[in-house]
Amino acid sequence: MDTTMINELKKVTGLEIYQASISPAGEATYFLARRGSEKLAGCVGKGKIAGDKVGSLGGKDVTVGATDATNAAAIRAALPWTAPKCLGLATSVGLGDRLGLATPGHIRAVRGTGLAPILAQQSIREMTRTNRKPQQVMDCATWGVFQEGFRDGFGSDADHVQKLEDLDAVVAAGFTMFTIDPGPHVVNEADRLDGADLRQRYQAMDLTGLEITADALKARYAGKEFKLTGGSVVAFDEMAFLRAAIKYGAAIAHIVRAYRKLKSIARQPFELEVSVDETESVTTPGEHYFFAAELKRLGVTWVSMAPRLVGRFEKGVDYIGDLSVFRSSFAQHVAVMRTLGPYKISIHSGSDKFSVYPIVAELTGGLVHLKTAGTSWLEAVRAVGRIDPALFREIYDFARERYETDKASYHVSADIAKVPPAGSLSDARLPEMLDDFHARQALHVTFGSVLTADDGQRFRKRFYAALQRDEEVHYAALVKHIGRHVAPFARKQ
Repeated sequence: MDTTMINELKKVTGLEIYQASISPAGEATYFLARRGSEKLAGCVGKGKIAGDKVGSLGGKDVTVGATDATNAAAIRAALPWTAPKCLGLATSVGLGDRLGLATPGHIRAVRGTGLAPILAQQSIREMTRTNRKPQQVMDCATWGVFQEGFRDGFGSDADHVQKLEDLDAVVAAGFTMFTIDPGPHVVNEADRLDGADLRQRYQAMDLTGLEITADALKARYAGKEFKLTGGSVVAFDEMAFLRAAIKYGAAIAHIVRAYRKLKSIARQPFELEVSVDETESVTTPGEHYFFAAELKRLGVTWVSMAPRLVGRFEKGVDYIGDLSVFRSSFAQHVAVMRTLGPYKISIHSGSDKFSVYPIVAELTGGLVHLKTAGTSWLEAVRAVGRIDPALFREIYDFARERYETDKASYHVSADIAKVPPAGSLSDARLPEMLDDFHARQALHVTFGSVLTADDGQRFRKRFYAALQRDEEVHYAALVKHIGRHVAPFARKQ
């Protein structure tokens, strides 16, 4: 559609048109438009958009309708590139969007980098905290992809699924990747057991889910060494085997159950990610080997795995730990991955870990998935600080009050006493607080409380209104910040 026709379309509809969205398909041309802060879907010709006919262009009817679930499904059917797909072993980045507004900024940050983005990514936990449904997460990604005319392909991740019954809703919503988190089945105290305690716990284990006897499982590993790609080995003495089996045996069985359920209910090809990162206990390279080898024996196929790596991967801040120790340990995990895979190493709580990105990029050679989420929420808060300083101040002080309660389910170490009240800060300093370790974590973990305070009446409507009023400020913040994340992993085009 040339410029003249675009101007005519503006005249016919009375709307601002997102030019990148204009897409011919069959007997129709589809477009996304805006009236104030409201976005609308439209088509010229015999399209699938449900809405009102507002005029004609070139002898064809022009229809405009809501950006709702019905029209999102219609857009995905008419323009298949607005639906997610499996990404395979492509270097990828997960870009969680807790608001449903960030996808255009995410796309601008990754476009041209060679990275495959996952644009519909949210955990059941996050959906619960923000009062969102899986279909909403999917539809918001579709509209963002449509707005930007992004035809390179993207993935979708039902993140950190713990309960098998939650798989039904995310499958129905069209997700293509499922991150299974067996954390509740991991026995963290196995690290502290030894000798007789380990033997007793092992004999008491129910190995039905692993489809093997205790003696047969032990014979596969105890006293054995396994050569890894690159020349190193992992070795299991009796204690190392018992610890691995006790720590991860039930978790492996849970992954198997989830995978088999997905195979039975999936409506399209899907990918599996395995995640044990949100546990107290660090995954040793040997335990990684045991976990992956047992999944293979049991017929599970997965695309990426997130072990619990050494050091502290706290929310919203850089890696805390010895980088030389991280490098040495991570190299062993990569060797396990190359031996039993290939699959991608997934870096969870990966936001803002700038000091480890060069190491991860170098050692994986692109077989990596970087997962981010909360950092995009924080950039939205930063944008609000520029658009509506008074609202930012209210949210900031509310986060200070809520932090001690909301931090319970997160790995964070901020000291709220080091977060100054908003009244002591000038407007110019407000966005800068997003660069402060303590304020950053306080604002990170309280996102759910902010969005749902007083049933969403206290902040949510004003927060959305601010970002919708000046969406380019929001997108610019995301491009700058997410761009720092993806730069070390960028692939040559």
